[in-house]
Amino acid sequence: MEQLLGNALGLFNRYSGWIIWNLFLAFIPLALSFWLFRRRTNVRSPLWWLVLIIFIAFLPNAPYLLTDIIHLIRATRAINSIWIITLIFIPLHLFAILSGFGAYVISLINQGHYLRRQGAKQFIFMAELLVHALSALGVYMGRFLRFNSWDLITDPGNLLLITFNDVTSKFPAVVIIITFIVLTVFYWIMKQIILGLVLQIRYGHQQNQLNPPPFR
Repeated sequence: MEQLLGNALGLFNRYSGWIIWNLFLAFIPLALSFWLFRRRTNVRSPLWWLVLIIFIAFLPNAPYLLTDIIHLIRATRAINSIWIITLIFIPLHLFAILSGFGAYVISLINQGHYLRRQGAKQFIFMAELLVHALSALGVYMGRFLRFNSWDLITDPGNLLLITFNDVTSKFPAVVIIITFIVLTVFYWIMKQIILGLVLQIRYGHQQNQLNPPPFR
């Protein structure tokens, strides 16, 4: 058993060591979305706009985890133990992918809440599509061009030049469009699931308040 766990740890470091770091990057925009869109005040200070830019720059890190399925495929091809794959790698990768995309969905739900509170409910759908498009571009830049979110600040000239030259060709455009469609469909599905769970929790809480359990 100790040898099996030791082998699993070594294989994890080789094929899945990215999980903790990528999840950290995915949860940065989630945390920022609560500060930006769930505050009681509607004041948009220069700091608010700066944080919004950081939020947009880091948001693609959340759906980026969807593309990390390639690491799971590589791991299953390289690892001979079916037990390590079934009990460790598949659950771990699925957890990371679902958690990252869940962070993306909740971030956009918070954005929609903010727009609704601002009286701009009619713009929620278009704002979501715009974010999906920007995130699809960001995912492509991260997966194929190997840029990071902070390159937008540390090396903006090189980032914009390489990205423009690359995405104007046919293959990147197709990849970005497919990514946009995948994000839109997956987002809609997971949004319904999350909102359904929230409504169920609220309903259960209201029922407990209306019908408190008897004292024993």
